[in-house]
Amino acid sequence: MVEQLSQLWRNKTAIAGLVVITVFVLTAIFAPLLSPHNPLETELYDQLKPPLWHEEGTTKYILGTDELGRDTLSRIIYGARVSLLVAIVSVGLAFFCGTLLGSFSGYYKGKIDSIIMRLMDMLLAFPYLLLAIVVVAYLGPSLQNAMMAIGITYVPRFARIVRGSVLEECGKDYVMAARAIGAGNLRIIFLAILPNCMGPLIVQTTLSMASAILDAAALSFLGLGAQPPTPEWGAMIARSRGLILRAPWVMTFPGIAILMAVLGFNLLGDGLRDALDPRLRD
Repeated sequence: MVEQLSQLWRNKTAIAGLVVITVFVLTAIFAPLLSPHNPLETELYDQLKPPLWHEEGTTKYILGTDELGRDTLSRIIYGARVSLLVAIVSVGLAFFCGTLLGSFSGYYKGKIDSIIMRLMDMLLAFPYLLLAIVVVAYLGPSLQNAMMAIGITYVPRFARIVRGSVLEECGKDYVMAARAIGAGNLRIIFLAILPNCMGPLIVQTTLSMASAILDAAALSFLGLGAQPPTPEWGAMIARSRGLILRAPWVMTFPGIAILMAVLGFNLLGDGLRDALDPRLRD
């Protein structure tokens, strides 16, 4: 573990990604302290105020206001809470379900493996976002249903990774030794095999967090995710897409927030992959 951490620390791009993620996490935690205004409060006399550095800008609204006079900076700050919540819940759901299915599939093999993997193949037959749209459309548009839909679409990713790792670990001596001393199957799976499969899972979790933020923004943009007046980045872009020429800052800054958050998780995920995979080390 010390060697992996040292390898990760030497990766400057991974550290940059970690810094970006840390900034967003701290922003989400301390949103009430950092936000200069109430993100839901409307000021009809301050509609579409330009940013501070604009010739018509004011110091009251650093990043300007939207069509209802709401402070863009405050909504972006609180939007970090929504995006990180979606990422954590949806990826956590996929991690839990995918790990269970993948571990049982790889350990028991046979008919159980065939049934589980065919179900995963059915889910993989659909594009991730299209499947999420179908699920949300069936359950109804809401942030909770969007998180569930994203989690369902990510389950095959984790299931296949865990299955491959479990199949590789099952033939090793420590598993045979555990069977020889009479350890139960569940004990072998969860206490012996899975801890040795965490490397690929950590990498997949980090990369999936980036995808979840992007997919949540896409669903909200389509009106299937967070509903007004929730300050969610994708929903902010959707509401202001008609103002791109008149007030470009209203949709530009939420887009930059999405870009930076996704970039941070991707950089960290690539660094973790390089550090945890022996085949990619120098």
